[in-house]
Amino acid sequence: MERFSLKDKTAIVTGALGLLGRKHCEALAEAGAQVVAADMNEAAAQTFAATLGTAHTGIGVDVTDKASVTSLRDKVLERYGRIDILVNNAAINDKFEDPAMAALLSAFERYPLDAFQRSIDVNITGVFLCAQVLGTVMAEQGKGSIINIASTYGMVGPDQSIYRDNEGVQTFYKSAAYPVTKGAVINFTRFLAAYWGNKGIRVNTLSPGGVEQGQDDFFIRNYSSKTLLGRMAQPGDYQGALVFLAGDASAYMTGANLVVDGGWTAI
Repeated sequence: MERFSLKDKTAIVTGALGLLGRKHCEALAEAGAQVVAADMNEAAAQTFAATLGTAHTGIGVDVTDKASVTSLRDKVLERYGRIDILVNNAAINDKFEDPAMAALLSAFERYPLDAFQRSIDVNITGVFLCAQVLGTVMAEQGKGSIINIASTYGMVGPDQSIYRDNEGVQTFYKSAAYPVTKGAVINFTRFLAAYWGNKGIRVNTLSPGGVEQGQDDFFIRNYSSKTLLGRMAQPGDYQGALVFLAGDASAYMTGANLVVDGGWTAI
């Protein structure tokens, strides 16, 4: 079980204040890592990190801004002296403030270009910048683990039928932005694994399925019916997979996509 220990390792999690980001941080801290919770709101990140213990810290970062990511790197090195684990978790997923307009605005024919571009900026460019700036430190160390968070929708097309309510009304469409950007993340993982393999850096993807978080009953039912386990994920269902990828338990694993989706993509 020592191979699952992350004792004395420094781990950075971007998008740390999101639902899964918090769970990623908690899992890494429980496994012994010194966790840097990185998110846009530094004060909130620091408050959250304090709940994990005094060994952990919160730092503000805009993953789309190289100067901001570089500042994050410098602050982490100043406090901890090294970077061992990077979890590229920060991402945008479509949300529309007015539910009555969600189906209209999310339809491909009318999907806003600025929304598509923003997803590219965060979901792809943000992963690129964090890997470039923070991964270079790992390359100089000669060891590290990068975990890019993708999605089942990075592998398969969205099933738009799960967004239809009990009367058959389409309440929302999954846009092109999320599948396109998450598919890019999966192949970027392969690029990095091949590029940095001789530097001792392992790079893997974790592709989660949908998480139950107070959605409409019809959506939960529709989604669950398409998984082999008959349910959506709970927020903590990915913690074991993350710890596995972060440490020596997966020492011979790189360039891979670990799919944890309740069987969504199996059929």
